[in-house]
Amino acid sequence: MRVDVIANVDEVRSEEFVHKSAVVIDVLRATSTMITALAQGATGLMPVETVPQAQQMRGDQTFVGGERYYKKIPGFQAGNSPHDYMTPEVAGKLVVLTTSNGTRGLLKSHKAARIFAASFMNGTACASALLSFGKDAILLCSGCRNDFSLEDGLCAGMIIDAMESISEAPLQLNDLGLAMKHAYRQCKGSLFETVMEGCAAKQLVKLGFTHDVEYCTGIDTVPVVPYAKSEMILTPLFAIAANRG
Repeated sequence: MRVDVIANVDEVRSEEFVHKSAVVIDVLRATSTMITALAQGATGLMPVETVPQAQQMRGDQTFVGGERYYKKIPGFQAGNSPHDYMTPEVAGKLVVLTTSNGTRGLLKSHKAARIFAASFMNGTACASALLSFGKDAILLCSGCRNDFSLEDGLCAGMIIDAMESISEAPLQLNDLGLAMKHAYRQCKGSLFETVMEGCAAKQLVKLGFTHDVEYCTGIDTVPVVPYAKSEMILTPLFAIAANRG
């Protein structure tokens, strides 16, 4: 099984996902928020690219959230903090979300056979799901403003590490995947402190979102994998984290 890690959304074409599994990673904070929303009982999650598209989806059966430059969009029910979705209002609703980076990654991967959203919070569950489906995979780090994000790369490394722990068959990795696997193994005991050195975490701290960084760096805390096969609406694929001993 081949697994490639891509540094940011602009470094891959949609056609490269054909017949493969796609894992979109935006630890701070889009995919962590998606995992949280589905764990809170949302019926599904629809990523959209623009603010007007999200605004058009407002209704009794939807919960609309989004951010630009880390800040909540005026008039939306929520921003991009996972804590905004820890509310009974989310249960039974379709969450519509637009963000600067993570939703772009999901839309870019629309030609994949299967699409998953991952964070540290569901990394082992996501690894189990990838191995169950068995297709070659692209782990897409959403990055930040067309650049690589430390936490996304480390999350890709975590998923690869988990896959290798679960599977008896060796993985074929590209160089970035190999580097991120070793980087994760070096820092997993001090993950929060390492992520706090990255640009995205520093910006969130400046804006008062240190609690989001703490929450989003929790390892295997929410074993729910947002999943889509055809239409771009992610639904919860519940997976029990495999024994990695």
